[in-house]
Amino acid sequence: MKPSVMLSGAVLSGPVLSGAVLSLLCLASPALAQPACTPNNGAVPPGANTTDPAAPFFIDTAGLDLSTVPPTRDPTNPRYVKATELPDGTLPAAGAEGNFIIGPTHRAAPETTAQGTTAKDGVPHGKLYSFTLSSADSVIYNPGLIRDDLPNCRNSSVNGAATAPDDRSNLVVTTSHPGVWKRTIDVYVPAQVAPGSEAPFIVFGDGGETGSYPGRDLFNTIDNLVAQRRIPPMIAIGIAAGGQDAQGSERGREYDAVSGAYAEWVEREVLPLVEKTSGARLTRNPDGRATMGISSSGAAAFTMAWFHPELYHRVLAYSPTMINQQWPHDPALRGGAWEYHGPWTGKPGPRLSVAVNAVTPTDEAAGTPLIAAAAPKPIRVWFEVGDRDLFYPVASLADGMHDWVLASEGMAKVLADKGYHYQFVFARNAVHVDRPTVAQTLPAALEWVWKGYPTP
Repeated sequence: MKPSVMLSGAVLSGPVLSGAVLSLLCLASPALAQPACTPNNGAVPPGANTTDPAAPFFIDTAGLDLSTVPPTRDPTNPRYVKATELPDGTLPAAGAEGNFIIGPTHRAAPETTAQGTTAKDGVPHGKLYSFTLSSADSVIYNPGLIRDDLPNCRNSSVNGAATAPDDRSNLVVTTSHPGVWKRTIDVYVPAQVAPGSEAPFIVFGDGGETGSYPGRDLFNTIDNLVAQRRIPPMIAIGIAAGGQDAQGSERGREYDAVSGAYAEWVEREVLPLVEKTSGARLTRNPDGRATMGISSSGAAAFTMAWFHPELYHRVLAYSPTMINQQWPHDPALRGGAWEYHGPWTGKPGPRLSVAVNAVTPTDEAAGTPLIAAAAPKPIRVWFEVGDRDLFYPVASLADGMHDWVLASEGMAKVLADKGYHYQFVFARNAVHVDRPTVAQTLPAALEWVWKGYPTP
């Protein structure tokens, strides 16, 4: 979303939320089309195309239990990938790859809980360092983005917005304007990281508040797994989101963008301060660098590695938002993150492809997903979705690209087709970023993601 920056001698670019666009946003009066306070939709949107697969923006409801909100999905749906269903309460074998179904019971793993890191157990605790960043001091995300929602009505500007008359996938949000955001960065350094030594690390989004979720589980889990020598002693860097959520927000601008901008911001503006604040030395080896996130930050975790595999090789995501939520709407990539695994669902038309350094015309067939169109990258991916994950939360976005489960199923298919090392977990009895499921799976997921990296 910002002009190119220089990293390791290479020019890195992404779509730019330019000063001109921000100026236009600033001119839009917050009083214009201020929506009513409406809850998330979570059901088939009114007027959706659910009958004609050949027509634009088709939503397939076959196999969905529509009596629940969101609908409950059956993992045996023929549109989904074939998966191995495991006995309730069990997880895939260590190192196993492919597609798995777990649940419906989700008991917390002992490595995740605080009880697992007591002095009695002999598990040493690390040190936590924190600092604050402001968008006013940023190069890549200055100015920040503020959306004027109604008081005490989270996401009112999004939930009440309409789509463009000629494009059901283009949500028009008029209440965003330049502003200033501050955020906290947490740096957790395990006791086993020797001072001055170069250490592997994991960057996780939606972190940055001491004791926050998922940071509180992650720090405990790292302590236990390092003590058990199941993962290397690694530093965890929790970065708070820029602010708010979804279209028109700073969080959405950063996490939902299909570009290298967020990874570039982390590399250029966050990691140097991590080293300065904590005294740690972060490895430059991409095999010793992992990304992690939940929901939109889960999509960002994959995007960081996808656009910059020279920086990150390992990805862990819960309920990743691999759907059409990029904003502003990009005519070069009209389906946003959905286009990693599936075509834009509108009428066929000229296709532009997004390269790392530019948006350029291509002779590819219209709608070729990004992962399918590119040579395999050295990325190892673990991700999860719940059977009651998000489903068309914005009633006006009946675009065929807002089913979180179908998006994860699409990711599993294209990753398998291209020969990636991945593990996909479909969790029964699980909502969006389901906390019991995270507590059950996080230790095994971390161990899987770090497979192959030396553990002292």
